[in-house]
This record gives sequence, C-alpha cells and structure tokens, in this order.
Amino acid sequence: MGKTMTDDKAGRYRSAKSVAHRLKQRVDYSSHGQQSQAPDMEIAVEASQVDCGWGRLLFAQTFKSQEQLVSALREEAPEHRDIAVYVGDPHVLLAAAPQELFLDPSHTFRLDLATYRSSRKQPRGFFVRRLSSETDADAVNRIYTARGMVPVRPDFFWSNRDNRSITYLVAEDESSGEIIGTVTGIDHRRAFNDPEHGSSLWCLAVDPQARHAGIGEALVRRLAEHFKARGAACMDLSVLHDNEQAIGLYEKLHFRRIPAFAVKRKNSINERLYASPLEAYDVLNPYARLIVDEARRRGVHVEITDGEGGFFRLSQGGRSVHCRESLSELTSGVAMSICDDKAVTRRVVERAGLSVPEQINATDDDAQLTEFLERHGRVVVKPARGEQGRAVAVGLDNLESVKRAIVEAREVCDRVLIESCFEGEDLRLVVIDFKLVAAAVRRPPTVIGDGQQTVRRLIEAQSRRRAAATGGESRIPIDAETERCLKLNDLALESVLDKGQEVVVRKAANLHTGGSIHDVTEIVHPRLVEAAVVAARAINIPVVGIDFMVRSPTDPDYVFIEANERPGLANHEPQPTAERFLDLLFPHSGHRAASVALGKM
Repeated sequence: MGKTMTDDKAGRYRSAKSVAHRLKQRVDYSSHGQQSQAPDMEIAVEASQVDCGWGRLLFAQTFKSQEQLVSALREEAPEHRDIAVYVGDPHVLLAAAPQELFLDPSHTFRLDLATYRSSRKQPRGFFVRRLSSETDADAVNRIYTARGMVPVRPDFFWSNRDNRSITYLVAEDESSGEIIGTVTGIDHRRAFNDPEHGSSLWCLAVDPQARHAGIGEALVRRLAEHFKARGAACMDLSVLHDNEQAIGLYEKLHFRRIPAFAVKRKNSINERLYASPLEAYDVLNPYARLIVDEARRRGVHVEITDGEGGFFRLSQGGRSVHCRESLSELTSGVAMSICDDKAVTRRVVERAGLSVPEQINATDDDAQLTEFLERHGRVVVKPARGEQGRAVAVGLDNLESVKRAIVEAREVCDRVLIESCFEGEDLRLVVIDFKLVAAAVRRPPTVIGDGQQTVRRLIEAQSRRRAAATGGESRIPIDAETERCLKLNDLALESVLDKGQEVVVRKAANLHTGGSIHDVTEIVHPRLVEAAVVAARAINIPVVGIDFMVRSPTDPDYVFIEANERPGLANHEPQPTAERFLDLLFPHSGHRAASVALGKM
C-alpha cells in the first residue's frame, strides 16, 4: 500500500458546533455502530491537519466550508502529497476546483477494534517494535523509495518521535538487524479530539527484498493492538481499488469497506491516478516503467513503441531517443557486441587493467576440464552469451557437475565458458555517463525452515513473494541447479528444514532467479568505483551495469565478471538511477537543469 489512505467519516463540511449537533441527532452511517453520546463528547479541533512528512492529512469533517478546505489543499508543498480524508460530499468539493482536485480511486476499509482478536501465531524470523533511532528512520525511507512512495525529510521521523498523534512501527529481521517493514498510525482523538475515537493506518510497506512471510500482517495487527489498548473504537485505512493482494490481507483480518472518500490535488506524484494512462503502459515491465514515469514527470514526451518488449521513444525540444528499458540509441552497436560476448568483454577490460578470473572454453576433453578444476578447486560454468542468469552454475567442485552444467549451458549458447571461482559477494555497480550512480550486493535466494513445510513448498512460497515484490520479474526456478545446491547440504526438495534453518537454494545471485539486492552505494570502496568506471570507458558505453565478485563492498579486492548493457535501474532505488538516465538523454530537463539555470549547482 502506498501513502494513500482514504476517508471514512461521512459528514458535510461543518463547524465544530455542527459536528456535535449532528452526532447528537443521529447515528452517522460511518459511526462505530453505537448511539452517539453527543452531549458528553469533546468538540473536534477546527480545520485539523497532521503533517506526516510526505504530506498532510486534512480531516475534512473539521473544516467549516469547501472553500476553506480547497484553500488548505492549495498550500501543498512541492514534492509532497496532501490528502483530504473523510470528505462528506466529494462531488461538491471537486466542483469548487475541478482543474486542481481529483477523487482518489481508493477504497476505505475499517477494522472494528471492539471485536478485533489478536492472533496466536507469532512472527517468525522478525519482530515488530517502535521506531527508535535515526538509523531506523533512514531504513524506513529506503523502503518507501523502493516501493515508489514519497520519501520523508531525513530528520522528520526523529523530530516527531514524541508526537503522541503519530505512531511509527518497524519490523526488524532477527538475524541481520535490518529493518524489513514499516507502518504509520494516526490517533484521531489526539490529533483533533475526534468524537468518534477513531484511528487510521498509513504507509504500510514491506522491503521488496524481505524473505519472511507475514510481515505486513504482523505490522497491521500490532498497530491495531496498539490503538485498541489506547481505547480507539476503530482503525481505518485506504488502499487503491486494484491492489488485490493488499485487499485480500485486509479482508482476511476482517476489515470491512465503508463509504468514505478522499480528495487530492493534481500534481506530478499523483498524475497516474487522474490522467489518462499511456497506451500499453500496463504492459511495460518495472524497468521500463520507472524511466517512463521519470520522463513524464519532467514533461518529456513518451511514445510506447512495443510495450511487451519494453521499447519506448522519448522526445523533447527536437531531440528524440529510442530506448529499450535502460538501453538507448546512445549505446553503440559495437559496445553492445562487446557486452554480449562474455569472453570478448573479459579481454577488453583485462587490457584496460582490470582483474579478471582465469577462463577457458568448455570442451569435451575430460583431461583439460579435470586439470582446470584441480588447479582452481571450484569453478563457474556459464554460456558465452546469455542474460538474466540463465544456465549459470556457480561453485562446481567435481567433474560430473561441470559436465552436466556444460550441457545445460549449451542449451542457451553453443559456446560455454569455464572460469575460476572467486569466493565472496556479487557486486553490481551502475555507471551512467561514466559516473557511479548505484552499487548493490546481490545475494542468492535462500529459504528459512519452519519445521513443517518441505523445501519445495518453502521455495514456491518465497518465489511467490519475490514475484509479487518485483512485478513478476523475480522467481526461483526449481531445476537441476536447485537440486544440486540442496544436495551440497545433504538435502532434497522433499526435505523438511528445522525451524529457523536457512539454506541457499541457488548459488547464482541473479535477481531474475530469485536473488535479492542490497544497496551499498554509500560504503563501496573507491577502488571498486574506479575499476567500474575504467571498464565502462574501455567498452565506451554510457549506461552499464558492471559486475564484480568481491570479498566485501568495503574491500578493494575484486575480479571482473561481466558487463550488462541493459541494467535494471528499478532494482537500485532509492538511488536516483532513472533521474541520472534522463539527465544523460535530456540534460536540459528536470530539477537538475532548473537548479543549474538558477545557479544552485
């Protein structure tokens, strides 16, 4: 769910006095099912609003007129998203400013806390707690950005830690200590003396790289229990009408839909919710969509030429560039050819001074294979041409496994390469315009046992989570390579892991085969950055993903693995990969150009 809760309490724009009067006369259709005790209720604060960092929540029922609410919405800060919630007559409000406002296409759900019952099932592998440090706040912002949500000013969470109206919860991985989920709650009574004693849930987000099941549910439940303990009558939330996965979770927890509405201001952040979509936009994969969205924010014209293939044309000021995701006409055919053949890539970067692994062409000569294997102990087998980690086998230590991997790799490409295996982590560095934009460690897919399910079922569940988090781009295959990796641990697909037991199910860390990615841009060693830029210049390619094997991203030692001429920029948020790509293609577009013109850069 993004940062868009919607509305709930139905009532017209009314003064605090009329709020009390209406509550005394009737039970509102959005009330909590009990007769109002209006004479004893407090009066709601007039024109109430809560700053959430990404924007303000404007509680419409506390505004005395449509004009007052419209005026408040017009005060929306740049790069923020304000939301008027609980709008009683949205058609009347929209009529007051039809060119500026739109009705949010979200459903509002309510959980009646009086009947809510906690789950006996406890989270496994993680726990939920309050946000407690600036490091937590940075992690929450990272998750927001990865989920396409509006980030919050870095000091906002910490400066609001004592704000009793706002509650921030995070989910923490027990083994790594990483923050893997977050949710925000608003206490309506403390925010504006809500006579209905309501509360609301906002900004539920789970790290797309998280491996554990049930993180979102655990965060929702903990927030519900928190507000119930405070005496709240209900907890509301808003979810886009087509977010079937989130709606399924809320219905499972016995939320019910209520007739409540939210209104927002038309801006670049909200554009996809009110503007006519581009033809074939929904067909684009996340890698193409990220760039198209950034282009539209900048006013660059977009024409989708082949949605299924990820092709689109960007145009502005007489300049036109045809792209396939992050591959554009600025990349030459020669550079593409160098990247396409891994043996050629290796020779080019080796001549430029980079460290490369020893490599041979696979043959049917068992003696040659045996000698190479004995010299290096462990090897990597991969097709000379190929992408997305297909038929790549890592860490092979016996002739039988090597020969089997060669057969599988030949199904992708007739020529197969064998390389010495460098023990360490897989590091991807994204270089745009010969400058580092993002660096991330890619880790192979793992599953964690629960003492009940087979490895096969654990892989299938983890694969579903990876697919949901990546728009279907990442799945864990169940094939011979999976079985080989399990066999290294004396396991099979039908084995049952002990509770908490973690097993790597594929050695390759490619995202398309279920791997996860972890940003290390701020800590990557300068020598690794320098080597990546040298490789990009040697290939003479303006946008590239350089892959190294490293002992650690903070250590200068590495070996070059390959160069990807079409790196998936969407995998590297919160780093500004799409922004730098558009800067390269259209340097006079966007905020950067405006800052240069104003002398701020």
